[in-house]
Formats: sequence, structure tokens, C-alpha cells
Amino acid sequence: MNTELQDFKINVRIQLSALWTTLMFLYIYGDYFELYVPKKVEGLFNGQNMLDDPLKLFVATFTLTIPALMIFLSLILKPKLTKWLTAGIAVFFTLFTFLVGISSISEWRIFYVFLSFLESLITIIIFVKAWNWPKTD
Repeated sequence: MNTELQDFKINVRIQLSALWTTLMFLYIYGDYFELYVPKKVEGLFNGQNMLDDPLKLFVATFTLTIPALMIFLSLILKPKLTKWLTAGIAVFFTLFTFLVGISSISEWRIFYVFLSFLESLITIIIFVKAWNWPKTD
């Protein structure tokens, strides 16, 4: 009796899209859980937070829009463009999330350090998957 489970190879585009989706969920969880940090909500109401002016808010919005768009762009762009765009963006976000994690080390933000570690790990995997994009025969 054969006990080996059937499996199939998942296209690299779908893998990348799924990884970008996972990354976005972690970003959203981090922002949501941060609302439980003491004085965070109070700071949102009185304007004393990191995104306390329109330009900072726009830059944060623009930056975090990129991985969200990569969920879709990984599926539709030409393979060569997808490979290089994905690799470059993954390097940027690996460094970005690593720095966020390092700068968040505190008792109430240890969850952020954990999420940043996972996010950096995922962006490294995204880079490796893109860099090793399979060639046609």
C-alpha cells in the first residue's frame, strides 16, 4: 500500500503572490496589535504619533502600498520584470522590517520585534524565490 501523498509543483508566481499576501497580513496584524500598546490610541486621538503630519502619512501609505500591489503584480507582469522588481523590493523591505524590529525593542513592542523577524524572513524567502526563478527548457 502506497502511503505517499500526491503533490504538484506550485508556479513561482503563485508562490510569490502568496508570500506577499502573508507579509501583508503580518503588517496588518502588527498595526492592529499596536493599538493595545498603552497610550497608542490616545496618541492617535490627540495627534501625537509617528504619522503626525500629512507627508509622513502619505510616505507610510505609499511604502506599505508596494507589497500590497506585489500580490497582484507578481501574477501579471512579464517574468523578467517580475523577477527583478520582486528581488529589489524584497531587499528593501527586508532591511526596512529589520530596522523596524531593531528600533521596536521594548517591553510593550516585543510582538513587533517578533513580527518584524517573521516579515524579514518572508522577504528573504521572496528574494530567493524570485532570484531562483525557474528557466524554461
